[in-house]
Amino acid sequence: MNQTPRPLLSRAPRLSGWLLITLALLLAVWLIAPQQLPVSLYKLSLVSLAAVVGYWLDRSIFPYARPDGYLNLKGRVSSAVLRQTMGMAMLRRAIIIGSAMLAMGLGA
Repeated sequence: MNQTPRPLLSRAPRLSGWLLITLALLLAVWLIAPQQLPVSLYKLSLVSLAAVVGYWLDRSIFPYARPDGYLNLKGRVSSAVLRQTMGMAMLRRAIIIGSAMLAMGLGA
């Protein structure tokens, strides 16, 4: 399988559709209630900060249980066990990050 890589400019970056939706919503907020734009940006920064804090909480609480750390077990355990273990680690991280974001969003 010899595939030539596609040029970077021929494809849109990841989540570019969501970026356009976000910009359209920010424009709508600015047109409807421009005084609310700083509040929206403040809340967005708080939730983004909570995501980073949640990520680092997970890394500090579970330093030896990173989801990608289980790739070292490849070949030593069955692939079903490996997938389940990695899946649980990813789910744990998502729950911790989501909980931090929810807590910040509800408290702000």
